[in-house]
Amino acid sequence: MSDIFDLTGRVAIVTGCSTGLGVQMAKALAAKGANIVAIARRQNLIEAVASELADTYGVKTLAIPCDITSTENVEAAIDKVLETFGRIDIVINNAGTGAVAPAEDITDAQFENEFNIDLFGTFRISRAVAKKAMIPAKYGRIINIASMYGLVGNKVAPASPYHAAKGGVVNLTRALAAEWGKYNITVNAICPGYFYSPLTKETLDSEFFQANAKTMIPLERYGNDGELDTAALFLASPATTYVTGVALPVDGGYTCM
Repeated sequence: MSDIFDLTGRVAIVTGCSTGLGVQMAKALAAKGANIVAIARRQNLIEAVASELADTYGVKTLAIPCDITSTENVEAAIDKVLETFGRIDIVINNAGTGAVAPAEDITDAQFENEFNIDLFGTFRISRAVAKKAMIPAKYGRIINIASMYGLVGNKVAPASPYHAAKGGVVNLTRALAAEWGKYNITVNAICPGYFYSPLTKETLDSEFFQANAKTMIPLERYGNDGELDTAALFLASPATTYVTGVALPVDGGYTCM
């Protein structure tokens, strides 16, 4: 039986690919043969990631520094990918941020920044990739990293801009899936639960959050390294041909209660 997750020769863009979950998912795709384009703002970090992926998995890599809040930056980045590889098969829109504060204290600037990165940034990348590469090729796999907080509210970490932006990502996913299905492009969202990252480590390590995990998460723990990989591989697979517009929670059961 052939490997239905074989990505040999495919070209995958991963945004926010400088640390954390973005790097983990890039490694998962590279392990299945995908050539990886690492996109983030910090050039030294993405160059190190690209080098490691090439050395470890023997795939072709490209590191492109890009601010996804700039349409000009995004368009130039996608042009460079096409100039280098001639195709884009997979996109993981992972870049994001998170403002945590009581809603009544959130500033206009915090709210706007959250939307500009998490929601509009996801759209900018998706729009450019679809128009320049996937629609002409009549093929594509777009995977948006939303959040379980895009599906529900919460009482333990006030983050209304994050909830709103990630909820927007979930419904943007549905809208793009509906529009681009005729081009054989699938658009899906992964909604992670609590995973360690540079943005979340301090919060998740607190005694309060540790106790909350036991109560609120049926599996009674945070997500481990690599536990998003299977969802990303499933949605990136060329064999996953009839799944689109889905918001897939990977949250230890948090949103089932």
